[in-house]
Amino acid sequence: VAMAMQGKKVGLLDADIYGPNIPRMMGVDDQKPEIQGNKVMPLSAYGVEIMSMGSLMEPGTSLIWRGSMIMKAIEQFLRDILWSELDVLVIDMPPGTGDAQLSLAQSVPVTAGITVTTPQEVSLDDSRRSLNMFDKLHIPTAGIIENMSGFICPECSTESDIFGMGTTEPVAKEYDTEVIARIPIEPAVRVGGDTGMPVTFHKPDSETAKRYQEAATNLLAFIDDVNAKGGVSNQEIQPTTPPGVSACSTH
Repeated sequence: VAMAMQGKKVGLLDADIYGPNIPRMMGVDDQKPEIQGNKVMPLSAYGVEIMSMGSLMEPGTSLIWRGSMIMKAIEQFLRDILWSELDVLVIDMPPGTGDAQLSLAQSVPVTAGITVTTPQEVSLDDSRRSLNMFDKLHIPTAGIIENMSGFICPECSTESDIFGMGTTEPVAKEYDTEVIARIPIEPAVRVGGDTGMPVTFHKPDSETAKRYQEAATNLLAFIDDVNAKGGVSNQEIQPTTPPGVSACSTH
């Protein structure tokens, strides 16, 4: 939303197949996408084109899929959605470093990777794995977003440290990247997410909205820099197993 407010044409692909929450957070959970032949038109809200598995299922329906089905779904999202000429396609991935992430990286060159963490060491351990994955998949790392970074009191606007301070910077240095934004706990963010009214759009003067704008500015600058240097390629991570041969084959 912040990038769209800065004049960019933005698409948002919710690739978290098991937990597709983007429709609710963007206020389109009561809408269904239009089908045109074998293609699907993305939904739209706040200047952002949106596609999510949550928009194709009934509310509360679970998907109990194996990894191969997840990989196929992501490939179809990339191939069969009628996105317009976008400046940026943001892809919200599920947690972890598994089939979904590998399938995405092999399907399209990914210009920038961001990991979102909270200040606790337990969360930072997972972020290290994500950053290591970016390195292995040749995805340029745009940086780390520290979520739940302090609490902003709705009464007095005082910011208090709750989960720790200064823990994310060493991880960023370890992986030669930076913390591109620190997003605080602010009740308006929770309300906006639950009601489909993003705080960046509806409360642009709030501290959290300003930090989202900061993150968007930093990310766009990083993308411009990567593209100016020739962009990215995913040729080195393509599957090497011959067609029809299982990767687990002993022959």
